[in-house]
Amino acid sequence: MSSRLSVPSTLVFAPLYLVTVLAGQQTVLDSIGEPMIWPAAGVAAVWLVVRDDARGRWLDIPILGVLTVAGLAVTGMSPGMAALHGVTAVVFAMVFAVAAGRWLPGLWGGDQLSGGGRPLTQLGELWGLVLSAVLASLASTVLEVGGETLASGEFSASAAFVVASRDVGAVLIFGVAARRLGFLANGHWRRVTNSRLGLECIAVFGVSVPSYYYIFGVNHTVPIGFILLPLTVWAAVRLPTTLTILHTMVFTCIAGISTLSGRGPFVVVADEGTRAFVVQLYVGVLAVVGLVIALARDEREALIRKMSSSEEEATEKAGLMTTIVNSMTEGLAILDPAGKLILRNPAGGRILGNLNTVAGGGSPGTDHGFFHPDGTPLKDDELPYARALAGEDVEPMDIMIRNSAAPEGRIVRFNVARIAVHTGGAQHVVVVFHDVTTDRRHRDELMSFAGRVAHDLLNPLTTIEGWAEVLEQELAGYKPAERVNRIQRAAARMRTFLNGLLAYTAARDGKLILTTVNLALMVGDIVNSRLDQADSAGTAPPSFEVGQLDPVEADPVLIRQLLENLIDNALALVPPGVGAYVSISSQQAPNGMLRIDVLDNGVGLPENARREIFTNFHRGEGMSTGGGNGLELAICKRIVDRHGGAIEAMANPYGSGTRMSFTLPAGRSAYARALGAQRVTPVR
Repeated sequence: MSSRLSVPSTLVFAPLYLVTVLAGQQTVLDSIGEPMIWPAAGVAAVWLVVRDDARGRWLDIPILGVLTVAGLAVTGMSPGMAALHGVTAVVFAMVFAVAAGRWLPGLWGGDQLSGGGRPLTQLGELWGLVLSAVLASLASTVLEVGGETLASGEFSASAAFVVASRDVGAVLIFGVAARRLGFLANGHWRRVTNSRLGLECIAVFGVSVPSYYYIFGVNHTVPIGFILLPLTVWAAVRLPTTLTILHTMVFTCIAGISTLSGRGPFVVVADEGTRAFVVQLYVGVLAVVGLVIALARDEREALIRKMSSSEEEATEKAGLMTTIVNSMTEGLAILDPAGKLILRNPAGGRILGNLNTVAGGGSPGTDHGFFHPDGTPLKDDELPYARALAGEDVEPMDIMIRNSAAPEGRIVRFNVARIAVHTGGAQHVVVVFHDVTTDRRHRDELMSFAGRVAHDLLNPLTTIEGWAEVLEQELAGYKPAERVNRIQRAAARMRTFLNGLLAYTAARDGKLILTTVNLALMVGDIVNSRLDQADSAGTAPPSFEVGQLDPVEADPVLIRQLLENLIDNALALVPPGVGAYVSISSQQAPNGMLRIDVLDNGVGLPENARREIFTNFHRGEGMSTGGGNGLELAICKRIVDRHGGAIEAMANPYGSGTRMSFTLPAGRSAYARALGAQRVTPVR
């Protein structure tokens, strides 16, 4: 930091310090040769703390010493003793600056009188200030009293106690006041003028003046100085901290000067050294009590302001959030860990109908009209929020709502997420839902129309295929026959697409015929058919590994289509030059379900596409092989959904590729128990 920037603080502190040295010398107690009041110690401490840059501090240290020697010499002190006191003044200021810089970083710092740093505002800082002052006072007292003892040959314990306590009090009174004055000089009058002043300030000083006049001006016999302590408490409790510091400084000076003049309650102490020490203790108690109460009050008020500001901000945000939630067109509900409804918005009541009956903390269950989209009843443990509370990751789910408010029924889409209201506490569930009845109706109408169109187009397509076959026979051996082959390939693609539309329509609308399905037998038949196809086509046969497969309660036609689509999809995703590998196995799942896993060694799926592949006409990377129409996996999802299960795609945990997992109701009949788990041995 440049010396040019350090000039202002030096120009201010140097004359101020000299004035305080001269003023302090006017309070010398003859019996011990030490001043009763020494404001120079407080000013010196602040001076070097303000000069928090090393270069500027070393420039001011000799100035501080020279001013001390000059001031003492002018008032009649011998050059040798003046030099000793100059050294002790420098030691006191340096030790205090180092200790305060270590224990109170940032406090009072800055190269201007009112520049950087912060004022004393916290109790913790006050105790650090006291500790720094005590340490500095001990260092300088040992040096000063030791030097005087060597010079005179006599040791004065009372002088040591007076010097040590006086310098600590000087920091707490004059040092704090000087730094506070600096902040005010820097334009912080608002901190005072905006505080409680007026009549109460006048009252405090108005009562203090006659009280101190009587105790220290009139009374000379009764030691009742302690009764003035409530005046300091009154000022600290009711007045701003700056005025409290001013009150303490003014009236402690009055106490010290009065005692020095032989007036006041402490003149009853015969020994002048002891009397001076008692006065210093009295002054120190007033300073500490005043600062402790004032700073504690400031901390409390700052905390109250912060809490009030936080409360206002929280109230404003809560009001905004309430407005947003209440204006949402989607329904919103929050349930506690027990499944009790603790919050919902108006849209939620409108969408779910009679949910108003449980708004006071009930648990919305199947008795409120929750059904599967196909109309079958929904069990309580199948509700999305119940599954989320049980620890499941719940995919978005369509539920039919049919109750007195919606007798015709409506389809509602539920999205569920778990949240922790308190860190480490039980999780709540947030449910967001919206009415998709119109969207689903339009989708169903579109798919029904597509199914009818597909059915109607099969007849003319058959005619095209028939005439193309005739043309192929008649043009055999001629070049135009190649063009007929193109017609046949296009017709085959069209037939695959139309068959897919019809299959999806059947999976969506066809009536379920539930029976016990022997999965082992069905998978074995599908596996053997795929091996036969590879043999007929002259391609490398895929490798199948089939584990134990338990029976399920399902529609056998739809389940065969489900398995064929998944196995064909697994075979289609194998990259060129890699032998196809497919693994099929099952294991028990919660709630009476059976989980079937189909694993492959294909190219795998991007994480962001693992949900999209189950939508209509979705074609992911590598999924077009084999002439698929984009409906195969959508058909699979629809079949699984109609059986009350769930299907998901994820990375193969054992290597490259994908794992398709889906659940179906486990077989419960006597025939299913008789079948048990079976293994499949493919025919090679």
